[in-house]
Amino acid sequence: MQPLPSFKKHSETPVSPPPVHGKRLSPFSVCGGGLVGVVAWYLLYRQLLPLSGYLAFGLLGLQPESHLGASVQFFLYDTPKVLMLLLLVVYGVGVIRSFFTPERTRRLLAGRHEATGNVLAALLGIVTPFCSCSAVPLFIGFVTAGVPLGVTFSFLIAAPMVNEIALVLLYGLLGWKVAALYLGTGLLVAMVAGWVIGRLGMEDYVEDWVRDVLDASDSSEDEHTWATRLRYGREAVRDIVGKVWPYVVGGIFVGAVIHGYVPQGMMASIMGKDAWWSVPAAVLLGVPMYSNAAGIVPIIHALLEKGAALGTALAFMMSVIALSFPEMVILRKVLKVRLVMVFAAVVATGILLVGFLFNLVI
Repeated sequence: MQPLPSFKKHSETPVSPPPVHGKRLSPFSVCGGGLVGVVAWYLLYRQLLPLSGYLAFGLLGLQPESHLGASVQFFLYDTPKVLMLLLLVVYGVGVIRSFFTPERTRRLLAGRHEATGNVLAALLGIVTPFCSCSAVPLFIGFVTAGVPLGVTFSFLIAAPMVNEIALVLLYGLLGWKVAALYLGTGLLVAMVAGWVIGRLGMEDYVEDWVRDVLDASDSSEDEHTWATRLRYGREAVRDIVGKVWPYVVGGIFVGAVIHGYVPQGMMASIMGKDAWWSVPAAVLLGVPMYSNAAGIVPIIHALLEKGAALGTALAFMMSVIALSFPEMVILRKVLKVRLVMVFAAVVATGILLVGFLFNLVI
């Protein structure tokens, strides 16, 4: 008689362990590797100015006093400087962003008191990976999660305008004081504009189809190791710097031409403090343009060197980033015309006040 075949119960089948999100790294190895990388970055950064002078005036044989020599040296110095700053900060912010998923961001903003929500939304806009091109899905997600309308607008204004790229470029080209002023005024515009829109009670001017969309986002959030967080930093460099570097090079090229060929003080008559109409003209000029901080900051740098007033230049920059016509077209998909016009009017008023205030005080 043959033995009966044995059968194992389904429950006895060995279960494979859940996948591990990345290799475990000790805090010591993370800090040590980061310190070595930062030191190497700093040593290379310090050599950019003498290297640009050697390439422009030594290797190429250009004269420092010539228009072409000044333009070429400006381009050879500012291009690697800005790109190196972007690499460092975007990598660091990419790691920070691994703690701020879209779902977690919505949970942080939903259910908050409106004034508190405006402040928190504007601050979150600095470190979260959203720009005006993602306004439609982001707006739908916030509305369906119960985030107040005014709080949503504070976030949507701050995210493209007061982000790490703008701050890095301003710091690298114009110094920490201008970067800090831009940060403070940009956050203030986002907070106040969102609060004003929230006070107007214009929820009925959101497109009807938005209210019918269910929030189908996945609320589960994986716990990440430091290995995966560092990978997010590398991916942020690849995605963000990989997309914006042509704008950086193009903006610096335009700035180099202005630096070398526009006569000193010429911009003072057009964008200076004495021209009262310069601020509104700068805002109107910036609206039809479509650029990001990477492309516009080097141009602002060159304009300021040639005599443009700081308030006028910052108003121009803010209008290009936060009030561009393409962004209005995108927002029109989820907002009715009246609310789009109110949004543009409130933000433009804030930008005008910032421009006039800076020209008056500085």
